[in-house]
Amino acid sequence: MKNKRYITLGFFSTALSLGLFFSSTLMANSSSKNTEASRLESLAKFSKVISIVEQYNVDDITIEELMDKALDGMMKNLDAHSNFLSQKDYKRLQVQTNGEFGGLGITVGMKNGALTVIAPIDGTPADKAGLKSGDIILKIDKKSTIGMTIDEAVSLMRGKVGDPIDVAIVRKGELKPLPIHIVRGIITIESVHTKIINEDTLYIRVASFDKKVAGDVSEAINKYRATTKGIVLDLRNNPGGLLDQAVDLVDIFVDEGKIVSQKGRKDSDNKLYSASKRTTLTKVPLVILINGGSASASEIVSGALQDHKRGILIGQNTFGKGSVQVVLPITKTEAIKLTIARYYLPSGRTIQAVGVKPDVEVAPGEVKTHKNEFAIKEADLKQHLEEELEKVDGDKEETKADTKEKKDIITPEMLNKDIQLKSAVDILKALIITQGK
Repeated sequence: MKNKRYITLGFFSTALSLGLFFSSTLMANSSSKNTEASRLESLAKFSKVISIVEQYNVDDITIEELMDKALDGMMKNLDAHSNFLSQKDYKRLQVQTNGEFGGLGITVGMKNGALTVIAPIDGTPADKAGLKSGDIILKIDKKSTIGMTIDEAVSLMRGKVGDPIDVAIVRKGELKPLPIHIVRGIITIESVHTKIINEDTLYIRVASFDKKVAGDVSEAINKYRATTKGIVLDLRNNPGGLLDQAVDLVDIFVDEGKIVSQKGRKDSDNKLYSASKRTTLTKVPLVILINGGSASASEIVSGALQDHKRGILIGQNTFGKGSVQVVLPITKTEAIKLTIARYYLPSGRTIQAVGVKPDVEVAPGEVKTHKNEFAIKEADLKQHLEEELEKVDGDKEETKADTKEKKDIITPEMLNKDIQLKSAVDILKALIITQGK
């Protein structure tokens, strides 16, 4: 009887399992049918609206125009970086960046629905004209930017070298929009700049991430290795660039662990980038400068270094651009630009719309000093008089080498004009002392 009970129970268990299997299969099939029915219903609704608009709209509009408008509206409403590229837009996108065109030298993005300056590039027409990170571009040559895509705005700002352009901007703290007049120029970017502070601190400024960034930074570190006790990495107003260069830059300072991961809906869009010991060059104390103009690749670098506790972040919250876009052709002459993935830092946090928060928040500005002009030491006066005497006698002339050496040094006076950099140097001094470097 006991065996019969077990056999009976086994039968019921098997029957129940088979029942659940068939039930789940039926539910899956039912779900699939419901999804397909929903798709057909939605497409029918879309076709009906198109037909009604085509028939009754006050203006005569073709079906092709209606479809383009529908696609444009759909893509714009997905996110700030996705959009439909018409034949004209797609052709613009395919223009080689080293062609004969003029630009302003700014990177723009959409923030809270407004066309916003992420950062002006050092030394470009936009930088010289006074555009700043966080400026909202309201008009481009009298054309409103409300509802305009990033690609449309960029195409308007490009033009012939020497041609002028006028933009109206809204800036925090200003009571009314500011007019900015800019003359387009050829944009040439020197991405990496290095200087020395206090003889033992290496200052590395990365303006954007082009294909030579990691190599140039490695060269600078090796060049000054003997005297470097700490490094200031300046990523302020860095709008981003090549992902592989951002990964390689982090790898210079971090010897193991995740750097950044890329996650999308498809497995093929998922990627993981990790550090390697063989490419790590230095372990000296590190401070990183960031601000609202630091975006994309520079956010990956600063965020990864922060997560690895490899450096201290000084400045202000970054822009918050942590998504991946691809251009997918839909015809021979048209395409869509679609967000397919997001970046995630080693801790798993996202950058998108959040940005990277500094460890020590410091607003831009100057250090206010009260110098007593009459408090001159005898040694200072003697040195000053000797220098003046040399000028009179002509014993010492400033050579090109002397001028270059001065350009490669950040003086205390320069530090006082940049309170964020001054704070970074002060914190770095403390790190050097505590770590016994």
